[in-house]
Amino acid sequence: MQSLWMLLATFLFALMGVCVKLAADLYSTSEIVMYRGLVGMVLIYGLTHLRGGTLATNLPWSHFGRSAVGIVALWMWFHSISLLPLATSMTLNYTAPIWMAIILFAASWWQGRSRFEWRLALAILTSFLGITLLLRPTIQLDQWVGGVLALSSGMLSSLAYLQVRRLGRLGEPEYRVVFYFSLTGVIAGILAGLASPLLPSVLQSH
Repeated sequence: MQSLWMLLATFLFALMGVCVKLAADLYSTSEIVMYRGLVGMVLIYGLTHLRGGTLATNLPWSHFGRSAVGIVALWMWFHSISLLPLATSMTLNYTAPIWMAIILFAASWWQGRSRFEWRLALAILTSFLGITLLLRPTIQLDQWVGGVLALSSGMLSSLAYLQVRRLGRLGEPEYRVVFYFSLTGVIAGILAGLASPLLPSVLQSH
């Protein structure tokens, strides 16, 4: 059953990417992030109320750290979708598992819990080479900003996933994690929208 939920989640993320691509012609990245957060926040609040749960938490700073990293990754991904072909942006964003493997491998080796595994390092390097070979025909010189943003989004997403796992181990239910992430998205979207005239033109959708 868990595998089916994962397949459904992947499908919904792909559908969200399509919607973001269509919305990018009408709205700025900040607005899209804000509206996404608003919808998620309202839905989670309603479900929590119906189930008799609570959104109160003893880990506000942990939620803030996870949400901040996640929102930056989300903003980068959404903005890259407006700059790149959708398939290219999705592929680069989905490098998150590779980045996660790098982070866990490096942390474990640095802390002396495992020896340096050349086979694992080679597998990670091969993964990046495969992505490079796959994308070289489709990335144009004027799309390098979108490519960097999408790849960076994948890296930050991996950090956010690890923080979600940590929150789960601390006893935080998933609905609470999603609610505060959505709330942060609304706040960040509003603040970024107000600050958009100050951003470099390359980081603005319109």
